[in-house]
Parts: sequence; C-alpha cells; structure tokens
Amino acid sequence: MALLDIVYSLAFYAVTAVFVLGLALRITLYVRSPAPLKIPTMPAPLTKQGVALRMFREVAFFESLFRSNKWIWLFGWVFHVALALVLLRHLRYFTDPVWSWVVLVQPFGMYAGFAMLAGLVALWLRRVLLERIRYISSPSDHLMLALLIFIAISGLMMKFVSHTDVVAVKAFMLGLIRFDWQPMPHDAPFMIHLTLVMLLMVIFPYSKLLHAPGVFFSPSRNQADDSRQRRHLATWARDMEAN
Repeated sequence: MALLDIVYSLAFYAVTAVFVLGLALRITLYVRSPAPLKIPTMPAPLTKQGVALRMFREVAFFESLFRSNKWIWLFGWVFHVALALVLLRHLRYFTDPVWSWVVLVQPFGMYAGFAMLAGLVALWLRRVLLERIRYISSPSDHLMLALLIFIAISGLMMKFVSHTDVVAVKAFMLGLIRFDWQPMPHDAPFMIHLTLVMLLMVIFPYSKLLHAPGVFFSPSRNQADDSRQRRHLATWARDMEAN
C-alpha cells in the first residue's frame, strides 16, 4: 500500500470517531436540556400518538417550513430527499452482498445527485441575492452550503466525467470496516470527494447541520397540548419536590 492509502485509512478512522462521539455528546446534551414549561407550537396535538404523527409530518414533509415559506420549503425538501437517496445509494460500498432494496435505489440515487445540487445552489443563491437573508447569514452558513455543493459536484464528476473504479472504492471501504486495508483509487475526483466528506463529518456535530437529530428534541414539536389533563413537571423540579 502507498503512504497516501495509509494516511487516508487512518484519517477515516479518526474522522469517524470524531463524528460518532461528537454526535453522541450533542444528543446527550439535548436529552439533558431542561424543558420547564409546556411550549408546543399551536395548533398542537393532544396525545402522544398525535405528537408522533406531527413529528413524522415534520421530518418527512417539513410541515412547519411549508407553512412558513413555500420556496424555501421546495428547495430544502428537494435537497433533503435527494440527499437521502444519494446516501442510500452509497450503501452499496459498505455492504457485501449488496441488499436487494439498495440495488433498486441505485438509478434513483444516481440522478438524485443533480436534484441535490440544484437544491443546494438555490438555497445558496437565496442567501446571496436576498438582502434580508444575506444580512443574517454568517460565514459558516456559506461554508456549509459551499462544502455540500462541492461534495455533490465531485460525486457527480466521479460518475459522469471521470469514471472512478467503483470496485476499488468498495474494496477500500470494506477493508476499512474489516480492518483489512486495501489501496484506494488515486484519481482526483474521488480523493477530493472523500476529503470533503471527511471534513463534513468533522464539522457536522458542531454546526447548524445538527438540526437533523435536533428536531426530535424540540419542545415546541415533541410536546402534547395536555396541560389541562396532566401537570407538567421538569425532572429538576420533581427532584426538588421529592427532597
């Protein structure tokens, strides 16, 4: 194996550790954050089943964003659905044999890359062209969008411009999982793509991108409007009453 293969293999393990531990830490902080008041966004469901249905609509269809701004909803929803298809398509590099449903996803995931790129470009143009949005946008907002756009472009180049040896990519990924390191393709699009993805994995747990798991811990979304039926008591308040 070349030195570059060893460096990337070690970097991938380090990046994965940062991603997993960072994500676990942030989710732990979300779980431990106190919710002293009942603050569901109205109209709110009255039961836990209703909350589950509301969360499903929020995660699957971005319901609150749809009510707020139709254009942002369209660009954001297209990007997220396309990203999900692209990620599902990438499972073929980490499984052997490839699951049958992953095989079925392949053509959809391949062209979803274009939809993902279109959604990202539209979201970035919104931040650049609209004065009000440009004023409240921070450098990190632009950095996140630029990073995702270049990941999408480099991924599409691997498929449609400079064909990467996907057999070698799969051997490299499976080798990392099985601790049986294999050489990776050294063409530029793949190395750029892999480097940017590893950079994203490092940034993800500490950036606004963490809204993905964060939505499940939002009191305005995960609470039922049942304050007339049961008393809401935060954990710390319950401990004080017990003592």
